[in-house]
Parts: sequence; structure tokens; C-alpha cells
Amino acid sequence: MKALVCILLLLETFVFVVQQQVDGGLNENEISQQISSEDGRQNPPQTDTLRAEASTDRQQYCDLGIPDIHAALRELTTTVTELRDEMNKKNDDREIAFSAALMESGEGNTGPFTTDITLTYRKVFTNIGNAYNPITGVFTAPLKGAYMFRISAYGRGGTAATVSIYKNGEFLVMAFDNQPQNALNSSNGAVLILEVGDVVYVRLRSGKRIFDNQYNHNTFSGFLLFPLR
Repeated sequence: MKALVCILLLLETFVFVVQQQVDGGLNENEISQQISSEDGRQNPPQTDTLRAEASTDRQQYCDLGIPDIHAALRELTTTVTELRDEMNKKNDDREIAFSAALMESGEGNTGPFTTDITLTYRKVFTNIGNAYNPITGVFTAPLKGAYMFRISAYGRGGTAATVSIYKNGEFLVMAFDNQPQNALNSSNGAVLILEVGDVVYVRLRSGKRIFDNQYNHNTFSGFLLFPLR
């Protein structure tokens, strides 16, 4: 990504300088000298390797006559646009975040059940990247990286509220609360390293129950911290 950004900046600088000099009426030798001077000012010594990657194209266009430079500029502008689009797409692919509450509307208990169940958080606040499925309650990692997940659980007295985060069928962390009367809530979370296709979801423990209403006490959230190679 850093190499792509540097090459893009080099090309944009080259296109800008040549266009300015052509519009100003300089000849080919003067244009070449201006490009070399601008290249030296804009780029520190450590970018020599990256500049070398673009030098062949630059020399090719510097050897052209004035009538051909406008055509070369159009070609370079197209290249710059394609590189910028590619860079933007890579950035968009890394934007992953979701947050959802248990119930879309109304209020009531979920559970108790005789077996553990996967909870489906239907009220979606955010789902950038569409990696979370509100129908199944499952988050599927679209790329390898470090992700942060959080859950909250809310219950009313008499029956414990117990929910847990699972990754690919493996129990990870639990949010638990219990007291004889009145309401209580708890939360928990974890940073996970996920491969492409790994799934993360929340399960309600058998025999336990949670309560929710318009205040959205029970939530499931996650986001990409940074990608990994």
C-alpha cells in the first residue's frame, strides 16, 4: 500500500509539472529539466527505489515532441485515476464494523430454553462491510485481521442472564448476571485474530434468560482493529 501511494504521488506530480510547462510554452529540454528538479524536491532519498519504478515511463514521455505530450498526459492521467481507484478500493475493503441490539421492537424475555441457542441481534445500528448477518446472528470475517468484539447482557431477578461469545464453535468469554430480584446487567469482550471465513456469534446458555425492550440492553458489536498478512 505504501508503495502504491508513493508511485501515485510521483505520477500525479509528473503530470502536473508537465502540464504546467506545456501550458507555459517551454521546449522539451526545459520540460525535462523542470521534471528532474521537481522530482528531487518532492521526494527524499529513501524513495529512490520507488522513483526508479516510474523512471522508465517518465523518460519515455520526456523524449516525446510537444505534439505528442498532450496524448501522453491523457494516458498518464488515466493511469493515475486507475491507481487512485485501486487504492480507494483497498481502503474500503478494510472498513468493517457492526453493532446491533437484540429486539427490533417491543419488549420481553428471550429464554429459558432447554439447549443453548445462537442469538440473533435484529436491530442493526451499523453494519459497515455487511459482515454481520442479522438473520443468523453470525459475523463472518471478510479478511484476516485483529477484531474487537463486545457483548452486553441484561436480565431480571430470579433467573440468571448468561450469554457467551463463540468463535468457530469454541467458547471464548461470558457475560453473566444473577440476583434474586430487580434487574442487573453485565458485559464482556475480547480481541480475536480471525482468518478469512472465521465466524463469531453469541449464544444464550440453556436454562437462562435475558430481557430487552426499547432501551436496547442486550447488544453485540465488533469491528476490525487492523488487517494482518
